[in-house]
Amino acid sequence: MAASFFSEFGLLWYLGELRKDEFRKFKLLLREEPLHLGLQPIPWAEVKKASREDLAGLLVQRYEEKQAWDVTFILFQKIGRKDLCEKAKTEITGHMKTYRAHVKERFSRMWFRDPVTRIYEYFEKDLTPKERSYLEFFFTPQEEAGNRMVVLRGISGIGKTTLLVKLMLAWAEGTLYQDRFSYVFYFSCREATRLPPASLAALACRGWSDVLTPVAEMESRPERLLFILDGLEELADDLDGPESDLCRDWTEQRPVRVVLSSLLRRRLVPESCLLLAAVPVYPRGMEDRLGSPEVRTLAGFSDTERKLYFCCVFRERSRVVEAFSLVRDNEQLFAMCRVPILCWVVCTCLKQELERGRDLAPTCRRTTSLYASFLLNLFTPKAGARAQDEQIQGRSWLKGLCSLAAEGMWSDTFIFSAEDLRRNGLVGADVPALLDGKALRECRDTEGSYAFIHVCVQEFCAAAFYLVSSHADHPHPAVGSAEALLSTYLQRAKVQWIYLGCFLCGLLHRREQEKLQAFFGAPLHGEDVERALRQHLESVSESAHGQRQVDFLALYYCLFEMENEGFLHWAMDLFRDVSFSVMDRSDLVVSAYCLKHCSSLRKLSLSIQNVFVEGEADTSTSSYYLVCWHQVCSALTTNENLRELQVQDSNLNEPAFRILSRQLKHPRCRLRKLQLANCSLLADDCEAFKEVLVRSSKLRLLNVSYNYLDHGLSLLCEALCHPACTLEALVLGCCYLNEHCWQNLYEVLLNSKSLIHLDINTNVLKYENLSLLCQALRQPSCQLMSLCMLNCFITAEGCRDLARVLAGNPKLRSLQIGYNDIGDDGVRLLCQALLHPRCHLENLGLGACKLTSACCEDLASVLVGSPTLRTLNLSRNTLDRDGVVVLCEALRHPECRLQMLR
Repeated sequence: MAASFFSEFGLLWYLGELRKDEFRKFKLLLREEPLHLGLQPIPWAEVKKASREDLAGLLVQRYEEKQAWDVTFILFQKIGRKDLCEKAKTEITGHMKTYRAHVKERFSRMWFRDPVTRIYEYFEKDLTPKERSYLEFFFTPQEEAGNRMVVLRGISGIGKTTLLVKLMLAWAEGTLYQDRFSYVFYFSCREATRLPPASLAALACRGWSDVLTPVAEMESRPERLLFILDGLEELADDLDGPESDLCRDWTEQRPVRVVLSSLLRRRLVPESCLLLAAVPVYPRGMEDRLGSPEVRTLAGFSDTERKLYFCCVFRERSRVVEAFSLVRDNEQLFAMCRVPILCWVVCTCLKQELERGRDLAPTCRRTTSLYASFLLNLFTPKAGARAQDEQIQGRSWLKGLCSLAAEGMWSDTFIFSAEDLRRNGLVGADVPALLDGKALRECRDTEGSYAFIHVCVQEFCAAAFYLVSSHADHPHPAVGSAEALLSTYLQRAKVQWIYLGCFLCGLLHRREQEKLQAFFGAPLHGEDVERALRQHLESVSESAHGQRQVDFLALYYCLFEMENEGFLHWAMDLFRDVSFSVMDRSDLVVSAYCLKHCSSLRKLSLSIQNVFVEGEADTSTSSYYLVCWHQVCSALTTNENLRELQVQDSNLNEPAFRILSRQLKHPRCRLRKLQLANCSLLADDCEAFKEVLVRSSKLRLLNVSYNYLDHGLSLLCEALCHPACTLEALVLGCCYLNEHCWQNLYEVLLNSKSLIHLDINTNVLKYENLSLLCQALRQPSCQLMSLCMLNCFITAEGCRDLARVLAGNPKLRSLQIGYNDIGDDGVRLLCQALLHPRCHLENLGLGACKLTSACCEDLASVLVGSPTLRTLNLSRNTLDRDGVVVLCEALRHPECRLQMLR
């Protein structure tokens, strides 16, 4: 009997197949049958009240597995359920046993044949406790069976496939998902989509059964099936196909892409579970097309695991400390080491450098310098009699790899055939040597195919191609020029190009060119590449459209790798309006390096996340990132023409906000617009804004929407009433304003001499508070010209007060009250006011106000009678044809002054 087959949950499956009367007979027979087998019976009182789940637990607790098996199956036969006996025996000794043996053999061979898994050396093919816990959480025995979909997301090389191979081995060996799945099928999407048309039955039986007999067994329990699809991104284009193309039958032979898409879209075996592995850059909306599956992210090596890996490789404590400290101080290299194979690359490179007696600091200077050292060391022979011949051979190999890599990047090819290698000058004995050197690896899922050890190595080699060769001489027509590469990269037009542009720019550094030139023994094309970069940046900077095409963070990474301050100053001064998102600490380091060298910005827009942690201890590491943040914020004082700052959707802790506020208060800060929407600001942060508003005579707009300001607004209002404050526009959307805030805003409306626009959308505005604001709006001292109150819970009753404002305040030019339930009665009140001689309103927003055609006559009278109204928004209201006809007649009237109707 298979180990752990008769666990509590496994038995529960069979008891669940019994009808109510059969289950009652089963319990009655259980009183006596154990005695015939020489076993102690379970007390009747416990058996009598037991549910199916309870009884399964009692059997497993009371008897050993074989004894529980004997008792249960004797009773199944006595109650006439021999079919359950046969089904269980098949699971234990039939097709399942054959399939498990096949899985164990196939995936063991994959594990030991794949150089990626052999490279690690320090890790076993058995699941670690951490990995086991991670996987068990995906599909727990306690949840309802079947119909669960999980997407395992992770960057290339992070270990998704390796983890799935370990999962398959653990399942085959009976240590994972035994109580959950009778069959687990693994499909490599890249391999499967190259197969000829087939049925799902044929795919499931491929490699272990020449007949499709096992399919009947699988179909009988579809909720006990798990399908694993590795490389989901390969199927991205197939998920949009028409419903009619999909198949619903196990035995229907169709193109494999259609079969897998039918699985994904739940037209084939909808009761089964799916585990999908994908890189994070698959197309947007793909998860929606899959029915919003649960998404899990594979994070790779933790800090501790990275350090452990260094200890395993270097062994000597002094070397571990030296190497790990240098990598830890380089945020990009340390982040790179989260990927196991890249951690191996880093450690191998540094170990080679130490063995050659070199200083590690220059190698760890930038990511480009490490990859350059890694590859050049692979192909640089040690001193000896044949060193010169080996050096010539090494140059040929590396040049061929660079040509192959460039072809792959331009043609979106990452798996290469022997013919691809031959076309780029790699033939015969070259391939085993490149495999031994770990530059290439054999693909585990496609026989006779090869790939670079990691896509980053391919990207580096592709970049190096432009230094050692001319694209015009490449045998593949898809390979473009250096300028075309830079244009494509800086637009992020190819999502697979992660580091390609960075490496190309990094190789322009003097030290890297010296290393390459010494290796190849020939002049490089560095000047041509730098000229292409200059030409491209000049070209895109000349128009607003061109600048919008630039991914500025990608550009900053390129300039960071290049490390040429003269070129950096020149490039940064080309652009006046930049926008980028900082998603991790590496992004912050790079953007800080570039922004501290710019002096011509007019507008800076950024988002920063996953960098600052509230309550984080003050360490040298956290202090370093605060220094970087200070360098970003220093753009406010070093760019004399900077007029607008947008920091939105950001997480700023207290020290980070303090740094920003100090720069905002600096005498050299000349901002006119400050937007800090959704930046985790709290009430206490308003103290800083108070000082900024009073000190700055330049600031005209402040947007602090989507922050929990609450009582902090009183500090802002105090500043707005100060004679030195010159703010003209204040945006407080969704700021959780409390009851006391409205009195403060009342004072601002009465006393501010400069405020002409107020936006308080998406705040709860009770009738009494609206009435209070309207009192202020009717006063002659109120200077407000534009008021936005979208989604503020205003009703028809509130429109009475707003109507008085329209009729009594000739300064008000714009009123936006969309997404409020004012209805036809509220609009009628407003229309009466709009016809008042003192009303000079030009812009009225009534979108999504639950209006009907009953109010169209009133609106038509305004269209004809208002001499000032120019824009009217009626979108998202239910107006029938008769109402629209009334409005159209008014629009054709010669007295109608309206210019825009939405």
